[in-house]
Order: sequence, then C-alpha cells, then structure tokens
Amino acid sequence: MAAERKRRQYGTGSVHRRASDGRWIGTIEAGWTRTGGRRRITVSAKTEAECRQRLRDRQRDIAKDGMPTEGAGARTTVKAWSVTWLAELEHHARPRYYATEASVVRRWLIPTIGHKELARLTPADVRAVTTAIRKAGKSSTTAAYAQGTLTRMLRAAIVEGHQVPERLLHVQAPGKAASDRDAIPLDQAVALLAAAANEPDGSRWVAAILQGMRQGECLGLTWECVDLDAGTLDVSWQAQPLPYRIPYDRTSGFRIPDGYEARHLTGAWHLTRPKTSAGKRIIPLVTWMSAALATWREVAPASPYGLVWPDANGLPRRDVDDRAAWYALQEKVGAAHPSGRPWLLHEARHATATLLLESDVSERTVIEIMGHSRIATTRGYQHVSPTMRRRALDRIAERLQLGAAKGEKDRATTP
Repeated sequence: MAAERKRRQYGTGSVHRRASDGRWIGTIEAGWTRTGGRRRITVSAKTEAECRQRLRDRQRDIAKDGMPTEGAGARTTVKAWSVTWLAELEHHARPRYYATEASVVRRWLIPTIGHKELARLTPADVRAVTTAIRKAGKSSTTAAYAQGTLTRMLRAAIVEGHQVPERLLHVQAPGKAASDRDAIPLDQAVALLAAAANEPDGSRWVAAILQGMRQGECLGLTWECVDLDAGTLDVSWQAQPLPYRIPYDRTSGFRIPDGYEARHLTGAWHLTRPKTSAGKRIIPLVTWMSAALATWREVAPASPYGLVWPDANGLPRRDVDDRAAWYALQEKVGAAHPSGRPWLLHEARHATATLLLESDVSERTVIEIMGHSRIATTRGYQHVSPTMRRRALDRIAERLQLGAAKGEKDRATTP
C-alpha cells in the first residue's frame, strides 16, 4: 500500500489505494474536532483518476463555500438531515406552517429520496418527488409546494456546511394548478346576508362577508375586543388549535415556537396573534352590525373565555362545525359556486375585497380592512366583474368621444 502512495504538493490532499478492497481513497485535512482530534474529509472511487477528480471537486467546493462544519459529513442522507432541519424549524416557525412542512417531509420527501446522500442528489431526484406526487393523484400545486420545501431544506443544509450540488436549487418547479376560487356574486351575497339576518348569530356571517374577517379571527373574537360605543372591532387574536409536542400526548405540552404569543383556552385551543403585524387591525362597524352584535350579546351562550361566537356550551366553536353552518346557510338560499360546489368560507373574503374594489375604495383602505401585509395579496383577492370591465371601457369610449349617441346614430344609418 505504501508503494502506491503518490507524492503530492502540500495542501492538495493525499490519495492512496486501500488494501482491503482496492478502492482509491482521497483525504483532505479539515482542522480539528471538538475533542481536539485531527479531522479529515475523505472521498473514494474505483480508479485513481476518478478519486483525484472527486478530491479536486471537494477542494473547489471548500474554496467556494468554506470548510464544512463538524457533523456535516458527505454521507449525510436526506432523511438524516430532515430530522435536524425540522427540529430547528420547530423553534421559529408558526405551528401550522411547521405542521405543513413536516407533513411534506414525512409523506413525500423521505419515502421518495430519504435514502439519498445530500452530496449525491441530482435534478432527477428532485423530479422523482414530483413524479411520486402526480402518481398519487395529487395536483401540481402540491408538487410545487413539496419542491419548495425540499429547496428550503437544502439551502439550510448548505448554510450548515453540507455539500449540496447547487444545480438542485435551480430545478424548474411544476406550475401551480389553476384555482377556481372566486368572489361570491352580489346577488348571492345579499341573499346570504338576508338569511343570516334571521339567525340569532347571523352577525357571524356578516363579519365574514362585510368585514372580511378570517374564520380564525371570527372564532377567536372576544367581547373585550368589541367596542359598541365606538363602533369598532379590534382584530388582534385568532382561535387556533396548537399541536402537542408528542402527537395525542396531552402531557407533552404544546409546540409553541420562540416569540410566539399564545393564550391557552381549553384542550388544544389557543388564542394566537395573526401571522403578520398587518393582521392586527381595528375594523369599523356599520350601524346594522353594531345593533346585531348588541342583540346577540343578550342571547349568546355564556363563554368562560368571553368568545363572541362560541359553540352551544360556550367553548371555542370547532372549525368543522363552523363550516357546516356556512354550507347550511348557502343551501337554504340556493347559493353555490358556478361549478356547483358550495362557496368556501374563505371566498367570503374575496367577496369583501371585490365589493370594496367596485366601490372605488383605495388600495390602502382595502389593505387596512382586510389585514393584508402586501398590495399584491389584496389584488389577488379582488376579482374584476363583467360590470366593472364594461364600466371601464365605457369611460374610455367616452374619452374617445365614442358615446352612445354616436353609436346609435351609426346603427340607424346602417342598411
């Protein structure tokens, strides 16, 4: 074996042939371990030429990205790294976001490419995840999100010193599936609110359509945040069930990230802050809403948590029960999406944004009412109706002196 060692220039690493199996081994000195021992990075190959090439590739990566940190071995697999990544993500990600990322990792990434080493991943491996999702009958939106999760995980691995091929970060993601979400038409919105006016808790649905409040914001609204004298709602909290650290083990405590504000109610239910500071807002109440809330307060179930719209026992209303009541209201008036499905509860917010747009309300005001953090988000909720498009073209026609009188005159003279 000694005879097969090659003389080398200092700092370029060493290459030798292993006697046990004949493979060629390349070694780079990588400083010292935490315990004071010498640390080395190794590569291996069947031939000397291939081994030297791999050694040069590693040296180039080190020159570009720096020396990998201890523990960031070249043989670290996607599955092994995902455990570390999720453990760190848990400390700063919002519970619902963390649950989504963890679900993608465990359902799609680990079963498909979990056994692959980070350093040897290829674009084909990234596409394999998309293929698995499509074969399972899921949409391209699910595939696009899964690739985004993988990319975020790989970027974090690079920061920690793992060797990850950079080309993986530039693989074309699947296009998102077309969404059929739309705004509830005005006539249906009017019918829904008319039916809601006959229900004791009808103000719940007015809050969704008129005030643009999210489901969690409605279910987490407390009477202390309702100022009937000033005619305002303080939307600063939302109801949300938080996961236990160990699933189904109530003694394990809740998974609450650092700096996350949460007030425990009962069971898994908490009042939590909106995900952005823009979500905290003061919404004015129209006269009808103030009167409806005043009437509802007299007959609402007594809630030990002061909830405005609790369940019959005064406890937080389950989101599934809330949606069932929303669908029942639509069935009562015959309201439905053009496809025939019921309107999603979140589409009530689309209706709010669109009605504000039709009323020529400024974007800044819409943002304040809806609680969006960006104008782009607000625009995504607004849907331009045929009436609005016609009105816009009529205004342009008027400026171009193409008024109705001229059009009627032209038609009258046409043979």
